Amino acid sequence: MEPNSEVFHIGQRIKSELAKQGRTITWLAGEVHCTRENLYKVFRKSYISTDMLFSISRALNHDFFVDCSEQLQRWS
Repeated sequence: MEPNSEVFHIGQRIKSELAKQGRTITWLAGEVHCTRENLYKVFRKSYISTDMLFSISRALNHDFFVDCSEQLQRWS
């Protein structure tokens, strides 16, 4: 597989970070003002809006934009 053909799956990264921190989806839904169902959809997506990513980054105190940037660096 070519390096840049790897799938960067932001939803899985978010789900992983949430679990790593021991937080619940209910907690995150409250923090980002959306439903649990919407977050389950986010977990299944390889891309989300920057607004949602910003909100989730703030709630989890984790810069997912850096994760994206680091992946881009690996593809270069």
